[in-house]
Amino acid sequence: MEKIGIIDLGSNSARLVIVELFGEGHFMVVDEIKESVRLGQDMDRDGFLKPQRVSETIKTLKMFKRLCDTSGVTRIIAVATAAVRRAKNQRSFLDEIQATCGIRVNVLSEEEEATLVYRGVINSMDIPKGIILEIGGGSTKIVYYNRRTILHYATMPFGAVTLTDLFADDGVDPKEQTAKIEEFFTEQFKKIDWLSELEPDVQMIGVGGSFRNLYKINKVVRKYPLDTVHNYSFAVEDFNSIYEMVRVLDVEKRKRIRGLSPARADIMPAAMAIIRSFTAYIGAENFVVSGSGLREGIMVNQALPLTVERPISDVLTYSLNTLVKYYGCDQKHVEHVVHLSIQLFKQLRVLHKFPRQYLKVLKIAASLHDSGARIKYYSHQKHSWYTILNSGIYGATHREIVLAAFVAGCHRKEDINQADWVRYRDIVTEEDLDVVKKLGVLLRIAESLDRSRSSVVAGINCDVLGDSVIMKTEITGDAALEVRSAMSANGEFKRAFHKNLEIL
Repeated sequence: MEKIGIIDLGSNSARLVIVELFGEGHFMVVDEIKESVRLGQDMDRDGFLKPQRVSETIKTLKMFKRLCDTSGVTRIIAVATAAVRRAKNQRSFLDEIQATCGIRVNVLSEEEEATLVYRGVINSMDIPKGIILEIGGGSTKIVYYNRRTILHYATMPFGAVTLTDLFADDGVDPKEQTAKIEEFFTEQFKKIDWLSELEPDVQMIGVGGSFRNLYKINKVVRKYPLDTVHNYSFAVEDFNSIYEMVRVLDVEKRKRIRGLSPARADIMPAAMAIIRSFTAYIGAENFVVSGSGLREGIMVNQALPLTVERPISDVLTYSLNTLVKYYGCDQKHVEHVVHLSIQLFKQLRVLHKFPRQYLKVLKIAASLHDSGARIKYYSHQKHSWYTILNSGIYGATHREIVLAAFVAGCHRKEDINQADWVRYRDIVTEEDLDVVKKLGVLLRIAESLDRSRSSVVAGINCDVLGDSVIMKTEITGDAALEVRSAMSANGEFKRAFHKNLEIL
C-alpha cells in the first residue's frame, strides 16, 4: 500500500489529490484540497506569470507539501498545464518552486494533457464513441475517440480565465460579452477540419470544473436526488436555460446562485459560452459530465501502468473489484454470488423477460451486496443500499446505480422503502419496481446458495414446470445449509414470479 500526491497546477486553480494505491492495481482518493490561484490571469498582456499570482501559487504549494508530509505521502507527481506552458518566465517559476517547496513540476505538452484527459475518461466511462470537451482556465481541449482509440485532438489557447480577461469591457453588458465569446469560439471550431465530420452517434462528454458546477446548479434546479456528478446526463435544453439565467447577471448576483462556486462566478459565463457554441456547432442534444479527467488519468496510470498502452477493458468490473477490496468484502464469496446470480438471471429469463442490460444492475448489486457490513452487520442491506448510491461506481449510468442499490437493499427479506423509492422517481419508473423486486429475490437466492461461503453449490439448472420452478443444484459437498437458506425465499419468489420454488 502506498500514498501518492498528485498536484495539478492549472491556469485557474491548483489542486492536490492524495491517492492510496492498494491491492493489485487499484486506487482510492483519500484527501483533496483546491485553491483558486488564477495563475493565468492577465498573462495575455505580455506572456509573463504575474508576481502576485506566482507568490500566491508558491504559498499554496507549500501548504500542499505540508499536507503530503503529514499524510504519509511517499511520492508527489506535480504537473502544470496551459498557463505555465506558455509563460515566458516558466523556467524561473519552476526553479523557485523546486527551491522553496521541494517539488519538481512537469509541464505537460498539449498532446500529453489531451491524452491524460482522455485516459481519465476512457478508464471510468462505458462510452465507446465520444467527443470530449475539457474547459480549463487557460485552454480548451477537444478529444475525439472511437473504439478506445484517440482519433483526433485539438487544443485552443483560450480558457475560462483568459477569455474573461480578453472580453472584459465595462461598457458592454454581460449578455453581449458572452455572445461575442460564442461568436469567437465558433470561428475557432471552424478551423478544426475533422470537427465537422463527426459520426452522428458520437456522445459529447464534458470535463472540468465548469461542467461540475453546472451539474451542481442543475441538481438544485431539478432537485436531483443522486449526489454523483460522474456520468450525469445533461440535456442541452436544460443547459441553455441555466446559461440564459447566468449570463445576464453581474458577478455579485452570480455568487448567490446555489451550486455555483463563488470563486468561479466571474469566469462561469465565459465557460458556458464555450459550451453553448460547441453544442450548437456539433448539433448535440445532450452531454454527459465526467468527474474524471487529467488527474484521474494520472491516477490510473500509476495504479495500472499497462493503461499507458491500452485502456481498462472492462471499466465496471475494475471499479467493482476496487470497491470490493476497499470495503473489505469476502472476494471469493462475492465472485461466487455474482456467478450464481448471473446463472439464475439467464435460466429464468423465460419468467422475468428482462433484456440483457439488466445483468449489469444485478452484477453491481451482487458485487456490493455485503459492502454495508463495514458499517454494521445487522441490517447491512440498508447500509449496502447507501454505499452503492454513494461509491462513485465507474462504467454504470445513474439509473443502473440506483436500481442496483435498491436490489441490494432488499436482498435480505427487506421490503423496498416507498419513501426512498419516491425520492428517486426522476431516475427510475414505477415499472422498475417490479424489476427491483425480481432481481432482489434472485440475489437473495444466490447469496443463500453460498451461505457457508465455501462454494459448495457450484452451479444451478432451472426448469419451469407448470406452476413451479425446479432448481437443481450442482454440489461438491454437503449443501443442506445452502438449500435450507435458499428455500426461505420461497414466499418472496412466489410473490415476484407467481411460481412455487423447489430446490433439489
